[in-house]
Amino acid sequence: MSIQTLPHHNSNMAAVKSKDTKPEMIVRRGLWKRGFRFRLNHKRLPGHPDLVLRKYRTCIFVNGCFWHGHHVEIDKMESTRCCRLPSTYREFWIAKIRRNKERDKEEQRRLANMGWHCITVWECELTPQKKEQTLESLAFTLNHIWLKDHEAKNTSYQPIEKECSHIPIAVEDNVR
Repeated sequence: MSIQTLPHHNSNMAAVKSKDTKPEMIVRRGLWKRGFRFRLNHKRLPGHPDLVLRKYRTCIFVNGCFWHGHHVEIDKMESTRCCRLPSTYREFWIAKIRRNKERDKEEQRRLANMGWHCITVWECELTPQKKEQTLESLAFTLNHIWLKDHEAKNTSYQPIEKECSHIPIAVEDNVR
């Protein structure tokens, strides 16, 4: 089935935003409020990540559950609680979501080979009940990544021993 055979396909697909989506704006505002600074849709990186935090060598993808097949196994391609596959034009949608999942995996593999950490935030993790926990977890993960990447070398110091009698004392006890 080709795209041309889908009725009203072009107008429907044109209405779908790929930038500045509501889930993406939630993540951006949450990170900004927590002091994280980032760039948007970096054109030179594979997959044009939604947010790029260079200081943390981390790319964040904010994915819609339907478009990226959240909890959908590529082999089975069955509906899940947050990704309902349409019953009409099912083969078209299965192929589209399968391509998206495979492309996502390949882009993240390329980014990892370039030394980038990749984090995916799913739309269903940003519901009002889960939003704050997700953003706190994201901030914790970013800080953990930074600490691991900037870990100080273990330096062993000499243990402090009792004062030796031959070391001069700054103030004498018997001062008059």
